[in-house]
Amino acid sequence: MVIYPEGVWYSIKTVADVDEIIETHLVGGGRVERLMLMPDQPFPDEADDAGDPGRAAATAALLTRCRHAGGPAVREMTGDTIFALSSGGGRAAIAVVRVSGPAARMALAGIGGEPLPEPRQATLRRFRQPETGEPFDCGLALWLPAPGSATGEDMAEFHVHGGPAVLSALLEALGALPGLRPAEPGEFTRRAFEAGRLDLTEAEGIADLVAAETEAQRRQALAQMEGGLHRLYEGWRDRLMALRAHVEAAIDFSDQDLGEDPMAAAAPDLAALEAEIAAHLDDSRRGERLREGFAIAIVGAPNAGKSSLLNRLAGRDAAIVSTRAGTTRDVVEVRLDLAGWPITLADTAGLRESSDEIESEGVRRALDRAASADLSLVVFDGALWPEADAASLAMLGDDALAVLNKTDLLSSPVPDRIDRHAALGVSCLTGAGIEALLETLVAEIARRYPAGGAPVLTRIRHRQAVVESRDALTRALAGPADERLAEELRLAAHALGRITGRVDVEAVLDLVFRDFCIGK
Repeated sequence: MVIYPEGVWYSIKTVADVDEIIETHLVGGGRVERLMLMPDQPFPDEADDAGDPGRAAATAALLTRCRHAGGPAVREMTGDTIFALSSGGGRAAIAVVRVSGPAARMALAGIGGEPLPEPRQATLRRFRQPETGEPFDCGLALWLPAPGSATGEDMAEFHVHGGPAVLSALLEALGALPGLRPAEPGEFTRRAFEAGRLDLTEAEGIADLVAAETEAQRRQALAQMEGGLHRLYEGWRDRLMALRAHVEAAIDFSDQDLGEDPMAAAAPDLAALEAEIAAHLDDSRRGERLREGFAIAIVGAPNAGKSSLLNRLAGRDAAIVSTRAGTTRDVVEVRLDLAGWPITLADTAGLRESSDEIESEGVRRALDRAASADLSLVVFDGALWPEADAASLAMLGDDALAVLNKTDLLSSPVPDRIDRHAALGVSCLTGAGIEALLETLVAEIARRYPAGGAPVLTRIRHRQAVVESRDALTRALAGPADERLAEELRLAAHALGRITGRVDVEAVLDLVFRDFCIGK
């Protein structure tokens, strides 16, 4: 066991050895700031025949003595120390490896030498293998002592040259030190959450920011990481807790004439809160769609030019183009960044009756994809105009744009409308009209995602919990002013607390952090 008051390390072989440290450092109000257990120290995990009390008992005794001498500032630091490459993989000019946990100090001293750098100051160091002293790189070392670090634990950072050999040497050196192990995906952020540095919505915002592919996704993720959803849900929860306290007080003192009906007093605030939550839910799933990408399905009759349109919009040959009907039998997807908006374009099979089992399955999938898409581009064949395919006309719903392809073959001007929908004329052969179609798509998406405004739901788990909270408020407004009212308010607040991680978090932690990258 090791403790290091005021930055000095002491090896403790028995509990009795603590007395000297207490007399030296704790008399007169001094305090032990950290207590660290190391796996290679003499304390066994269990009591032995020689009378050693075992690690758990020794730790308890040590903490008890320190607390008596130094007060409540004693902070126990036990558990694994983790490390991981936090910058991108592959060759790079610089790579960053982070270490977090009680052995971070030892790792930095063992590899970068002593004295340690001043806290939060990058210092040039020669990095060596701890066992042999052989140097393997020169770089920057950072020391971030607890609690003022990202994880709330002691942290160290190694900024080294990003070649494979250097990284391999550093990671092997860290892995050979006692008490250190490679981090799991998202473990740094999870420790930050457990230390109270951020809540679950902010942690999810970090994951979304790392995964963001477009400007719109980046803006949404940054707003969430900086606490947009946290402030909204915690504000609602605080209001619910205040209303609940007011109602419970009125119920507890119901035998006294307080001059007010608890339900009558709470009803206006409850109704206002229910309306705010209902408006938050009525967002057409904008936040979730932005995270996943705006889905656009290209549908229409065989040989209308759907695959050619996909290739034009994608700027490459993503789909096979053929004059033979029924070439596209499965859904072909392409992800695009369209003026900062994430788009998933899906080319689908031509809509027609077919005796071919495989083609019929393709048509079924095309219909399913169109039904689930945020927007459909219904493509009509200009070579056959003014004849229009009946199956394609049937696809022109509220979330559809009518696209007349092959305008280079038209013998008459492009029509203004196709079955009450504005017609967008294009030629995939010449490129005519493609720019106007892209501008229309950007305008359509921007209309659905207005800039600014209140934070939006970004995950299914958020939506489920907010629905629970709203339903509890609805029951509260409809029910009697008794203990059931207070219970409904508790349930409403509890549901919001699950989103931010205030309550019942163990069941969702693995779900939240499993999709993080290693090193974050």
